[in-house]
Amino acid sequence: MDLGIKGKRALVCASSKGLGRGCAEALAEAGVNLVLNARGAEALEATADDIRSRFGVGVQTVAADITTEDGRAEVLAAAGELDILVNNAGGPPPGLWSDWGREDFIAALDSNMLTPIALMTELMPKMADKGWGRVVNITSQSVKAPIPQLGLSNAARTGLTGYVAGTARQVAPFGVIVNNLLPGAHDTDRIRTLDANTARSQNTTAEEARAARFETIPARRYGTSEEFGAMCAFLCSQHAGYIVGQNILLDGGGINATI
Repeated sequence: MDLGIKGKRALVCASSKGLGRGCAEALAEAGVNLVLNARGAEALEATADDIRSRFGVGVQTVAADITTEDGRAEVLAAAGELDILVNNAGGPPPGLWSDWGREDFIAALDSNMLTPIALMTELMPKMADKGWGRVVNITSQSVKAPIPQLGLSNAARTGLTGYVAGTARQVAPFGVIVNNLLPGAHDTDRIRTLDANTARSQNTTAEEARAARFETIPARRYGTSEEFGAMCAFLCSQHAGYIVGQNILLDGGGINATI
C-alpha cells in the first residue's frame, strides 16, 4: 500500500533502538525523511547510517535528552519544518508504590507526559497552518489495564492519554491527526529488563520468565518492532485522516476486554 507520505518530514523520538527505531524504519520505507533523536550518539548514528543505506531517505540526527527543556530546544532548532511527530520515551523503573516519592513522579511526568505535550504544543500549530499533520504518541497497554509494578508509568501515560483525548478533537478540523499506540510486550531491551527483574524476584531464569509471560499472551509471543512500526506508519499516512484520538492496542490480545 502506498501510504501517500513520500517526501514528508518526521521527528521520531527515542529512535536509536526498540519501538522508536521500528517506527523510524517503517516511515523511511514509506519515503519519509527523518529527524532521529536519542541520548546516545553512537547508537543513534549507527541507526541513521543503516536507515540511509537501506531506504535512501534523508536522515538527520540530534543526540540530546528530549525530556529536558534544553534538549527539546536543540532538537526542534535542528529539525526545522516537520509534518509528522512520533513521541516516544523510555518508561520509568518498576517498583513498589511505597518506594516512590514526589521526585519520582515528577521525573515520570516530565518524561512520559509533559515532554510529548510540550512537543505537540510547539509543532501542532505549524501543522495546522499547513492543513496537514500527524502525531503518534507511544504510550502503553497500562493505560487500559494498569501493571502493578509500573505505577509511575501507569500514572504518567494515563495523564497523557487524557490530554490527547480532548486535544486530538480540537486540532482534527485543521488536518492534524493525533492518536496513541499502546504496546504490550514487545521484544525490546525494555521487556528483557523486565524479564530479568522477574527472574531475580522469582529465583528463576530469564528464559523461564519469558516463557511464563508468553503463556499470558494469546498470540503466545512478543510483538516485533517491525510490526509495531508498520502500524505507526499507517497512522501517519494519508489513509488515517478519519482516525482521531484513538488508543490502539498492539498487545497480542493480552488485555481481555470487549471494548
